[in-house]
Amino acid sequence: MTTFVDRVELHVAAGNGGHGCASVHREKFKPLGGPDGGNGGRGGDVILVVDQAITTLLEYHHSPHRKATNGQPGAGDNRSGKDGQDLVLTVPDGTVVLDKQGNVLADLVGQGTTFVAGQGGRGGLGNAALSSARRKAPGFALLGEPGEARDIVLELKTVADVALVGYPSAGKSSLISVLSAAKPKIADYPFTTLVPNLGVVTAGSTVYTIADVPGLIPGASQGRGLGLEFLRHVERCSVLVHVLDTATLESDRDPVTDLDIIEEELKQYGGLEDRPRIVVLNKIDIPDGQDLADMIRPDLEARGYQVFEASAVARTGLKELSFALADIVAKARAAKPKEESTRIVLRPKAVDDAGFTVTYDESEDVYRVRGEKPERWVRQTDFNNDEAVGYLADRLNRLGVEDALMKAGARAGDGVAIGAEDNAVVFDWEPTMMAGAEMLGRRGEDHRLEAPRPAAQRRRDREAERDDPQREFDEFNPF
Repeated sequence: MTTFVDRVELHVAAGNGGHGCASVHREKFKPLGGPDGGNGGRGGDVILVVDQAITTLLEYHHSPHRKATNGQPGAGDNRSGKDGQDLVLTVPDGTVVLDKQGNVLADLVGQGTTFVAGQGGRGGLGNAALSSARRKAPGFALLGEPGEARDIVLELKTVADVALVGYPSAGKSSLISVLSAAKPKIADYPFTTLVPNLGVVTAGSTVYTIADVPGLIPGASQGRGLGLEFLRHVERCSVLVHVLDTATLESDRDPVTDLDIIEEELKQYGGLEDRPRIVVLNKIDIPDGQDLADMIRPDLEARGYQVFEASAVARTGLKELSFALADIVAKARAAKPKEESTRIVLRPKAVDDAGFTVTYDESEDVYRVRGEKPERWVRQTDFNNDEAVGYLADRLNRLGVEDALMKAGARAGDGVAIGAEDNAVVFDWEPTMMAGAEMLGRRGEDHRLEAPRPAAQRRRDREAERDDPQREFDEFNPF
């Protein structure tokens, strides 16, 4: 059974906000004590948090659907609903968060780094919070907003200073086992290592991590073997170490050709051209291996490589290799720019920013209103309550939506859509005046919605006439 997973698709859903409550305080001798409906609770967020004790995404491979809890609805007597509990998902250090299109949303490096993958919905206001001098006893409350639901992809890129690359059975796992306290599986057949192994090495005052990247063979960058699956684990390293097998039993292979093939695969993968390289001629404890190492070392040094001879079995050449890697890692760390403390950036709203836009959609013959506030207000409106719909009309009017519609050329009876194209609320627009106390009827009602709407009726009559089959027959049969 697979115990290492470094790429998963995760379906997260934040909690929905609780609905507000429409309630009137009642007690003895006070039959109408005023509105006392409480607000709904906020929905829980879905939060990704880095935990360095975790090394795999296996948990989310088996359970890819995660949802935070919803906020509780408000209640009478001014009781607010309980907020939903945030869902905290721990991920390994080095996890990259992407959307379905492959765009990077967050790069989570460092213990405790967080990313809000799903924002919980706001709770709706109760009628106590909606009461005003003009609307003393609202007969409605606002609905809670739905939580954010999205599909994200998690990719694990190992955070290591040194990456060991090379052919299967070149001795990478053996090297990491003697350089550090890591205990990888070691055997004499290809593809023994099926997952990246990570070890910690101490060389003098420098402590660095070293990773064994498995599965690099010709065509790895195009998906052959295991290379494409694990090449992403070398992206964060400071130095690449080519481990060459000088005692291979395959007659059609030699260390120099292996080096050229691996370098070509790294070039095809891209993004690793600036990393320093070190070559390790491994298995020199075998007589033929030492002879081959003596033959090819001058050629490799002529190419500019720093070459080390080592044997994991005889434990020779390891100290020199360890300190050489520590020196390169220390220089790479010193060359990195210093991290600046996070600054608070204030971006004030522009004077002429209305917070929404109005555009005409010719294909649908509607005027589309897009903006954070109008869309949020529509989501929070109970369209089964006339007074709530009238309150929405008042808010849109105060925001300036009606003025913007008039400037865009909208006339009474034209269609207006608020929200995204796939989930918009469409209605026939009728210009209104600001509502006062004289406009309100009984609780839950609004007289403006009962007025005749001749323009809307004319529009419906035109649509019915256009869809009438008898009319089409008469047009093509004039006699």
